[in-house]
Amino acid sequence: MPFIREDELPKMELFPGAQSGLVAGQQLMLSFLVMEPGSRVPEHSHPHEQAGLMLAGRLRFRIGGEERVLEPGDAFLVPPDMVHSGEVLEGPARVLDIFSPPREDYRERYNQYTQTSKETRWQ
Repeated sequence: MPFIREDELPKMELFPGAQSGLVAGQQLMLSFLVMEPGSRVPEHSHPHEQAGLMLAGRLRFRIGGEERVLEPGDAFLVPPDMVHSGEVLEGPARVLDIFSPPREDYRERYNQYTQTSKETRWQ
């Protein structure tokens, strides 16, 4: 799957008010995240390095002890195992999240939302 249309990806709910479409390679994962106004990214951490780019809306985002309001064009980096959280101030907010290595927990949940069709290629 070398070419992807984000609007054609199946979506899964990551948490209330937040839907994501995923694309994963061997060493990285893209998460096209859309969050409704007022939705929250709960405080959490994971062993994956994470980078992100705000595409639309406004998001209050905390990484460790530092907090910023992100707007379209703003990017961020979350080191592995760093606590982070967020809240949508204006939305819907759209964020492109990039994880390395790919998040197996997301991949497992995502596979519950996708099905094999007659067009599936097994090469």
